[in-house]
Amino acid sequence: MPVTAIGAYAAQSLDRQENFNGLQLVYLCWERHLMFCAPFTLPLPPDMPFGDFIENVVKPCIAAHPDAAKVDFTQVLWRLDDADFQPDLKAGLAANGIGHKSLLHLSTPGLDGLHGSFN
Repeated sequence: MPVTAIGAYAAQSLDRQENFNGLQLVYLCWERHLMFCAPFTLPLPPDMPFGDFIENVVKPCIAAHPDAAKVDFTQVLWRLDDADFQPDLKAGLAANGIGHKSLLHLSTPGLDGLHGSFN
């Protein structure tokens, strides 16, 4: 976000990637499942294969939701930031174009939260 200052502005953002010891922040939002009221914020290695991200990060993150057991990850629709996205499951996050503070949207057709409530 741009800053308008009346003098020199020397502040440095504390969430720069170099402050995460080789990891990058990735945000994950499960569309139509607002039981999780905000995207998950995940510090992840940029070279983590996307398939491992699903198995070892996404599935445990959403496991508390009753719809989680019904998710068919072969049918999931992904968006990266504001664009449709088809991940390469064997390639790392960075190789898939997922950068520091990218937002991944997980959409699960046919699953609309608790009893269709979007929660």
